[in-house]
Amino acid sequence: MLKTMTKCIREYKTPTILTILFIIGEVVIEVIIPFITADLINAINKGVVMSEILKTGALLLVMALVSLACGGLAGFTCAKASAGFAKNVRHDIFKRVQTFAFKNIDKFSTSSLVTRMTTDINNVQMSFMMLIRMAIRAPFMLVFAIIMAYIMGGALASCFVVVIPVLVFGLLMVSRSAMPAFRRVFKKYDKLNESIEENVRAMRVVKGFSREEYEKQKFAAASESIRKDFTRAERLVALNTPLMQICVYFNMAFVLLIGSKIIISSKGATIDVGQIQAMLTYGMQILMQLMMLSMIYVMLTMSAESIKRICEVLNEETAIHDPEDPVMEVVDGSIEFKDVNFKYSEDAQKYALADVDLKIPSGATVGIIGGTGSSKSTLVQLIPRLYDVTDGEVKVGGVDVRDYDLETLRNSVAMVLQKNLLFSGTIKDNLRWGNAEATDEEMIHACKLAQADEFVQSFPDGYDTYIEQGGTNVSGGQKQRLCIARALLKKPKILILDDSTSAVDTKTDALIRAGFKEYIPETTKIIIAQRIASVQDADMIIVMDNGVVTAVGKHDELLESSEIYREVYEQQTNGSGSDDERGDENA
Repeated sequence: MLKTMTKCIREYKTPTILTILFIIGEVVIEVIIPFITADLINAINKGVVMSEILKTGALLLVMALVSLACGGLAGFTCAKASAGFAKNVRHDIFKRVQTFAFKNIDKFSTSSLVTRMTTDINNVQMSFMMLIRMAIRAPFMLVFAIIMAYIMGGALASCFVVVIPVLVFGLLMVSRSAMPAFRRVFKKYDKLNESIEENVRAMRVVKGFSREEYEKQKFAAASESIRKDFTRAERLVALNTPLMQICVYFNMAFVLLIGSKIIISSKGATIDVGQIQAMLTYGMQILMQLMMLSMIYVMLTMSAESIKRICEVLNEETAIHDPEDPVMEVVDGSIEFKDVNFKYSEDAQKYALADVDLKIPSGATVGIIGGTGSSKSTLVQLIPRLYDVTDGEVKVGGVDVRDYDLETLRNSVAMVLQKNLLFSGTIKDNLRWGNAEATDEEMIHACKLAQADEFVQSFPDGYDTYIEQGGTNVSGGQKQRLCIARALLKKPKILILDDSTSAVDTKTDALIRAGFKEYIPETTKIIIAQRIASVQDADMIIVMDNGVVTAVGKHDELLESSEIYREVYEQQTNGSGSDDERGDENA
């Protein structure tokens, strides 16, 4: 994990190293100052001249200013290094997620990824800051202060043999007791974020069912659980302060009592007032550094869980890779499924798709019909390699999809989903996801074919209308039509519509399909639909049931040969003809 995280320092190595050097300089000066101060006090007791006092005072002033400068510079470089480190970690996680196949994404929930990129990275940033500043300062200061204490106080420094083990043992016990609570908190953050995400995304459903109070209670319960764990942990950590004070007061009492006795008995020959003062200063420095080390231990232990969660994402190997010598061109939109079996995970008991054999010629219009859970979407997701087959092969343009360059393959396939997503930005910005170089005329033409131009022109700002995040300021049918227009601008070899006209009426659906024939006649069009009317004119209709292709043919053929198709048709038409015919009658 440390190797993975240190790779994220990159261009911030220089400020990181400078921070360490500045801290070492600050520590060395701070340790020397009490030594010089003790000599000055002893000199004053012996009656030194004023010029010597001023000379030593000036030296102490210069050293204090240098120490201050080192501390200030260390703070500046530390902030730059830690903030840059966190930026790189955040960037690496986001970049890594972009390479994930659907199989990888299925392992992490959205709320968990958000927590990892916010709370976990903040914890790691704080730990990195403490490591390059406090974790360098505390050990150096501790070692130097102990050495100087023995130089100045001799046997009097033996008090640290008692104080240090007691303080270290106490701080470790406190930290170890608090850690389980801190670890639990991070997992609960995922659930808290999940509750927030669900509530915001499903706000219309929540209000439609008047479930605001239930959502408030659910959020309050998650928040209260985090509060309890944090309260317990913070109560334990708070014991550090009284433990520290006990050790400080013990050290002061021991040094003053024993030191005074030695001064009186030896009449200042063994030890004097300056050395007593230095011992008190070094004692405070030693105990403070132990306190700092305990804080570092707590923070690092807290961050260990965050680091683990971050490394899980950074070390996740994408399930789909480019081949060594990829094919860089898709010649046409022909598709072949050959002995295809597929399951979502190796541990799955059942195949989502079984024994699929299909041949689809380039430019054909193909309909796919089947009940919920029949794996219609799973079938088409194999075409652009959103998933890889478990057995068999899928060919596009006569080439196994696993032999293509991924970007080349996916640029040749456009998918329009039932749950379409629009990004925050103008309508033009969203349409240009299909073709970044599309002209205004091309966008308008695509929207006319997708039956979207009329409602877009009705907006005050037309194609410059701003779309809110997720497309919340347009209706479901409008969103679907804009997504279809976006796909048309791509001019793909294969166009997949995954129940993407479910929110439009049958007349608009028919006009959209007519637009496909005009604008992309050579593109293979795959239409997944619940309505027979959406696919009955297709060149080929595939009937699926429970992950198996049960029938393939044209509308009239399937009415004769497929019981499933015939039942769906009769349910939708009540035996009175097609959906289109009934729609015209109702009109």
